[in-house]
Amino acid sequence: MLPELAALESMPDLPGDRVTLRGIRYEDAPQLHAVFSDPAAMRYWSAPAHTALVQTEEMIAQIHRGFEDRSLLQWGIARNEDGRLLGTATLITAGDQPRAELGYILGSAHWRQGLGGEAQRLVIGFAFDELRLHRLDADVDQRNVASVCSLERLGFRIEGLQRERWLVAGERSDSVMLGLLASEWAARQETQPSSRPVMRP
Repeated sequence: MLPELAALESMPDLPGDRVTLRGIRYEDAPQLHAVFSDPAAMRYWSAPAHTALVQTEEMIAQIHRGFEDRSLLQWGIARNEDGRLLGTATLITAGDQPRAELGYILGSAHWRQGLGGEAQRLVIGFAFDELRLHRLDADVDQRNVASVCSLERLGFRIEGLQRERWLVAGERSDSVMLGLLASEWAARQETQPSSRPVMRP
């Protein structure tokens, strides 16, 4: 395990202008269920939409177990104006390797407002500036053009295509594989300065 990961005592808050990323609690299940049962939001996810609250509750338990061994850091995306959870943002770590996979989901009612991009920037900044990772990966359904474009705007580069990588609910899908290096992110910050996340315990 990377020392920066081992040093985390709890999920840090990552505050942004319109959203704050925070640790997920069991009482968040109803709000998260609204996201993970949303057919539009789950269209390109790696698992079918939830049909019962208990599935979301078990997912939260898995999130907590993932933090315990630092294999998974998954934040709730909370809207600053009212604290409502709109989705999640994720880093799937790689043991002692200085890289992770970036993921996010946002309820479809909150698309095209720039909220997902803000959440992604907060996670990327934390991954490179605080965890000192060297690389981030992303795996996106080829049909999910909006997410591919969003990642490209953040500096990710398309590095390949994996055919029929996923089988979800009987449907096979291809994955666009993208990558972003810490040096590329740092160079973008020099030309496009933005506020860095401030961690709160």
